Amino acid sequence: MRYSKALIPTVKEVPAEAEIPSHQLMIRAGLMRKLASGTYTYLPLGWRVLMKVMNIVRDEMDRSGAQEILMPAVQPIDLWQQTGRDVDYGETMARFVDRHGRENVLAPTAEEVVTSVVAGEINSYKQLPINIYQISFKFRDEFRPRFGVLRSREFIMKDSYSFHADETSLDETYKVMYETYKKIFSRCGLNYAIVEAESGEMGGAGSHQFTIPCESGEDVIVQTEDGSYAANLEKAPVDALVAAKRGKKYDKIEEIHTPNQRTIDEICAFLKAKAEELIKTLVYKAGDKLVLALVRGDFEINPEKLRCAAGGSIDLADEETIQKLTGAEVGFAGPVGLVDKVDKLIIDHSVLTIEVGITGANKTDYHIKNVVPGRDFAIEGEKVIVADIRNAVETDTYQGKKLTFKRGIEVGQVFKLGTKYSKKLGAKFLDKDSTEKPCIMGCYGIGVNRIVASAIETLYDKDGIVWPISIAPYEVIIVPAGNKDEIVQAGEKLYDELSQSGVEVLLDDRDARGGVKFKDADLIGIPIRITIGAKSIAENCAEIKLRREAEITKVPLEKTKEKTQELIAKLKAEL
Repeated sequence: MRYSKALIPTVKEVPAEAEIPSHQLMIRAGLMRKLASGTYTYLPLGWRVLMKVMNIVRDEMDRSGAQEILMPAVQPIDLWQQTGRDVDYGETMARFVDRHGRENVLAPTAEEVVTSVVAGEINSYKQLPINIYQISFKFRDEFRPRFGVLRSREFIMKDSYSFHADETSLDETYKVMYETYKKIFSRCGLNYAIVEAESGEMGGAGSHQFTIPCESGEDVIVQTEDGSYAANLEKAPVDALVAAKRGKKYDKIEEIHTPNQRTIDEICAFLKAKAEELIKTLVYKAGDKLVLALVRGDFEINPEKLRCAAGGSIDLADEETIQKLTGAEVGFAGPVGLVDKVDKLIIDHSVLTIEVGITGANKTDYHIKNVVPGRDFAIEGEKVIVADIRNAVETDTYQGKKLTFKRGIEVGQVFKLGTKYSKKLGAKFLDKDSTEKPCIMGCYGIGVNRIVASAIETLYDKDGIVWPISIAPYEVIIVPAGNKDEIVQAGEKLYDELSQSGVEVLLDDRDARGGVKFKDADLIGIPIRITIGAKSIAENCAEIKLRREAEITKVPLEKTKEKTQELIAKLKAEL
């Protein structure tokens, strides 16, 4: 490709709305342009990178035995209503009513659709297992799109779904996908970590997340100090803290006037108390059931752990529900006197470390002190669950080992779904003994855009992007530094030779200064730069430089093609 004919609109200034390097550089290097909040148009360089990632994904998925299909982006909502995930996704799911009055959604994923397809086509164990996948745009109406393509509303995802007759078969495919993902991310030039993860609204049991360690990542990777266990923050378990010893006589609970003091920090400052003395009380709804969740004041409730403890979908109650239950404004709830009014009480282990604590009084502008767990509210019983429902923190341990924390970008996840979807959508088969059974499912997702952003986030330098050669928009850029005929002709000759030999090469034939060309070459991150200037022509040489290195190598012009091919092969072999 000739630079003069290409649409590569590089930008010197850092975009004001871009918070992280990948977002900044994808704009500055002319890979994409913002259309609206969380949606982007991919320009030629960006699309070439995305296509390379998709080709790697497709190649490895096909090697694994999976078969590619394509499902509609517009899906009828009744499928989602059958599984209940229209409620789980809530406002994140974009919905619209068509001209016939039918409600539809823009696909955030495709478990429901693929299961309905299989329900219509699979009827015997002889047709199983099967693994089918697609690479397509998805849409999720994120409340706050940010970080460019790391948290966008529209994105490209590879989602695959496997169907099995038994758990053994699912385990086998899960392992194949696990290994396939390792190959995909390695070929894309990414250093990844594999951690245990929660399935979230996907459902099922058993999941691993592929994460790229990176300070700009929204995910938190938690692992034991010796590296023997790793999980994302949503999953990471913690050892229970030592429970307080009880038995002595305690003062009676006492009501305290705390006007407009709602948050933990406000209460601590007002009462000169420590956060670990407070019992934080949150009201949730699980369908039509009311649930109280308690955690010590210096910790935060983990929504995924709470969901698991509750046994299903659970959401914070609205203000009206809280006021009706507690008789107080939001911010003054407490467990004393409320346990009998709710369907379930879920207590984090940390609450049991409190001998005497402070809680909301279920009365606006009031709290109560001298609250003793077990005396003033139940810590055991039919409706009480004591569990690990909080986020891990740096002082925690797991299996006696200290926990460490680092940030990361999730690029892929594999799930064991079980029969959540097949039972509800009728994906059944006749087993060997003619017994009808629901298919057992697995699900495997990859964020294509996130791979691109992750590569930039982990490999950029002060001058721009440093692409792995496997996903770079071009493998080589030729920079004629000067407009003398012999320089231009040498560049053209080398361009023709490399192009004809199958090398992906960009010839910077613009009428621009050498410095401008060098800056753009570094910004867009082409792995190999070949410079031909007056000095090198005089020596019958070209200068070859790897984008990731400072060293420049002079090579005779007649050997430049061969040397370039060697470097390409070397860079690919490193992946």
